[in-house]
Amino acid sequence: MTKLIAVSSTARLLLESGGSLMIQKKLQKTWMHLQGKKPHMAHFLAQLRLTGIRGIQDLRVALDYPVSVVAGENGCGKSTVLTAAACAYKVPGAWGRDFVPSSLFPDYRPKHGAYADRESKARIDFDYATPQGYEAMRWSRAKGWIRSFRGRKNASQPERSVYLRTLSNLSDPSEVRGVLSMSRAKSVPEETPMTAAQLRFAERILPFRYAGVVDLTSSGKRLLFASQKAGPSYSELHMAAGERAVLRLAKEIAQLDGALVLIDDIEAGLHPWVQQLLMLHLQELAFRHDLQVIVTSHSPTVLDSVPQHGRIFLERDQHGEVRVRPAYQDLIQNALYGRSGNALNVLCEDEASEGIVQGILDVLLPALHVNPQSVRIGGDAGGREFPTHAATFRKFGQIDSFVFVLDGDKTATTLEEKIQRAAGIDVPVFYLPGSEGPEAWVWKLLRTSRADDLSGLGIASPELHTEMDRLDAVYAPASDGPTEIAQAKLKGLSDRLDQRLPDLCRVVARVEAERRASDIRPIVESLSSALHEWREAHQ
Repeated sequence: MTKLIAVSSTARLLLESGGSLMIQKKLQKTWMHLQGKKPHMAHFLAQLRLTGIRGIQDLRVALDYPVSVVAGENGCGKSTVLTAAACAYKVPGAWGRDFVPSSLFPDYRPKHGAYADRESKARIDFDYATPQGYEAMRWSRAKGWIRSFRGRKNASQPERSVYLRTLSNLSDPSEVRGVLSMSRAKSVPEETPMTAAQLRFAERILPFRYAGVVDLTSSGKRLLFASQKAGPSYSELHMAAGERAVLRLAKEIAQLDGALVLIDDIEAGLHPWVQQLLMLHLQELAFRHDLQVIVTSHSPTVLDSVPQHGRIFLERDQHGEVRVRPAYQDLIQNALYGRSGNALNVLCEDEASEGIVQGILDVLLPALHVNPQSVRIGGDAGGREFPTHAATFRKFGQIDSFVFVLDGDKTATTLEEKIQRAAGIDVPVFYLPGSEGPEAWVWKLLRTSRADDLSGLGIASPELHTEMDRLDAVYAPASDGPTEIAQAKLKGLSDRLDQRLPDLCRVVARVEAERRASDIRPIVESLSSALHEWREAHQ
């Protein structure tokens, strides 16, 4: 099956008129509304913990946003987390053993033969957020699976509709044969037309206008049959994978209320643009119908469609342990999904460091005739995490496109050695000036800069120094270290100037990068060399 690459006339118009920006604005508006809706939802699965499940020894997964995307490499446990979530609720109308661990995590134990799964102790813990407060439940397995409620007397498993689906293609021979057997049945298949709401969901994403879509059912087999307006009529045997996936979703979830929706590999068969539209409509649906949605994905587009606190990155380390990586900014996310190779990536410790590096590049890039789009800067990683990032970039073949920039107070530590060891190759590790951190360095230069140098700040030198004197007096009694005090003062100054802290640092660094005698020269020259080497390697 080919991927669905066409887009609807509406989507095409959006593309031609800056549609990507429009979708991003709609997404951000929806994020705000959906996050505000969360505290008022009658059901919310807040956390699950897996112990002894499919090679996962101890994994906690917190769910903060109503639509969560679980991502990570193959074999890291995405589908396991999704399946475990399906065991959280007693599902009205379902068979008693449909949504329980013994069915969703079965063991192979034949009466004869040498091969059998070994029974081991296992647990799945759930924390629920309800209007009455937090509740908890545990599934545990010794000889069999049993439920407990952590000491709460007369407690019962909460009830909720659960939808669990893998968006696979209709291509397995046995599945196709089963569907074709409907044509040989003696009875007429039962017809269930899609509702207006279901068709609207599909048509907002797909490039088709349907006269109707019918779900044919016979002897437990199902087949979608679509009729387009002024077009063909056809079964899902002739649908592209993307059309089939979206129609199935439209049929099955467009009218759910208050349900937990679990979808594995949600991007299957979908063009990136359609993935983005689908994620937007899923979040709008979650807002209107009080849904909680958890999907797994390998798609950066799907990840970008939810806010950072809706992204859950799983990683299996060299010891086989699965853990949740923090939801980092796009620089690291791009590396995890192989999108870093066409740019030089500069990883900094925080937003002040990012601003200083950006100020240096403001001077270097024009002088070296390097396109600004060829360099990406990230500044919310934290230096202690750099070795972990280096190991991950190495694992995904991205390490040779990274430069690591540490704050000046890290020069006497072993952090650089740990980064090099984790990277496995000699990677560039540079240091910013200032032994007490970048904020203290910027503060000192603001004190000594000439009035002409401060024109980019939008404030006269006397007024600036008056405000700095005030902040010095405010924080003089503080018991924090010099680094923390400098951070607080610089943040206060940026608020007073109505500027972002990185932009304030950027102005100062730009001025210093042009001075030959500045103590910023070592990193200016180091970054210049790195840019030369990167350009030669990519010409």
